[in-house]
Amino acid sequence: MSIPTLPPMPAHSFFAYSRWDVVPALMVLGHLAFVATLFFAFHRIPWALWIPLALVYSISISWSINGSSHNLIHNPFFRWHWLNRAYSLVLSLTDGFSQEFYHHVHLRHHVGNMDRVKDGTTIDPLSIYRHGKDGAPESPWTYTFYSYFRDDIGDVYRRVKEKFPARARWIRIEIVLVVIVYLACAIFDWKAFLALVPFYYLGHSLSSLNGYYEHFKGDPDTPMAWGVSTHNKLYNWLWLNNGYHAEHHYRPKLHWTLMKPFQQSIAADQQARGVHVMNHCHALGFLDRAPPRYLQVPKGV
Repeated sequence: MSIPTLPPMPAHSFFAYSRWDVVPALMVLGHLAFVATLFFAFHRIPWALWIPLALVYSISISWSINGSSHNLIHNPFFRWHWLNRAYSLVLSLTDGFSQEFYHHVHLRHHVGNMDRVKDGTTIDPLSIYRHGKDGAPESPWTYTFYSYFRDDIGDVYRRVKEKFPARARWIRIEIVLVVIVYLACAIFDWKAFLALVPFYYLGHSLSSLNGYYEHFKGDPDTPMAWGVSTHNKLYNWLWLNNGYHAEHHYRPKLHWTLMKPFQQSIAADQQARGVHVMNHCHALGFLDRAPPRYLQVPKGV
């Protein structure tokens, strides 16, 4: 197995890992501008246009969580901590929840890697098996539409505070910031605010749908097959190679620009270990009718 690496960045470089991180950095700012426009131009945009744009807003939440926000967790964009922290604040505002909170939930997700239920629960708080029955994954319907209400902020906060009190403080700061800004928006224009609420919830539900099919038909017992991949070019171009999800779970610190060459280097091993690959983007995983690949490989491989 050959693991590709990035060349070291010059000491004077603006970016920590790659100049290509200008792409997710601009995505974050573009997303902020889009959300602000949708809110402040609410009364000037006709409904026939505003509703389709609001649906794009829903998709953009999943796009942000699984793209730029996700990559900031694993490989912070910039050399300066304060600038990465500023981007964390922006992501908290545009996605509507604390990016620092997401950081720790997501890292816990990588500890458990969609593990099955043991002793009544799972290590991974996002596991599709946590609320399933008889050892099976739960329904994609309940996972998609209930997950938003299942986040245990108190448990995550206590866990973080025990080990990283400074980071716990940032969870508080970001939550307070989101609440203050959102309340200010509601007071400034309650009609625009309420109009966006269902699309906000839909966006987080779409992110959960995405997460479900990133692991449904994956093998929780085989590290190389923990995730389910899609090599759809358009999806990977828009979602910063999030389609290479089995590869990401196998090597979570690998930079997003290296996912394709990494996958090519381990393709034979992936096939032998039953890594499931679909043709669609993850959110359309319900269209994938192929049986789980890992159930089709010989035992003990």
